[in-house]
Amino acid sequence: MRGWINYFRIGKMKTNMIRIDEHLRTRIRIVIWKQWKTSQKRMWGLRRLGVPEWMVRQSVGFNNHYQAVAKTTGVRKITKEILAKRGLISCLDYYLN
Repeated sequence: MRGWINYFRIGKMKTNMIRIDEHLRTRIRIVIWKQWKTSQKRMWGLRRLGVPEWMVRQSVGFNNHYQAVAKTTGVRKITKEILAKRGLISCLDYYLN
């Protein structure tokens, strides 16, 4: 990803970087949701993130509708900072630096 950003740094890519960054984080959230295979594990993971109980139940109720879960529920608590701790570089931040 870094090489791609460095190659296209010459052009004005800020709006594209914003869209790519949002899409990438959404897909990573879907991967995390898929790794929490069972309802109990998903409830545990969301509670650990500090999601309110009503939102935990709503999120687990979506079951395998991955895009809906990643965009509308408590999985959004997996923030950019949490993903950065795990090693995911923000495309926009890297582009601007």
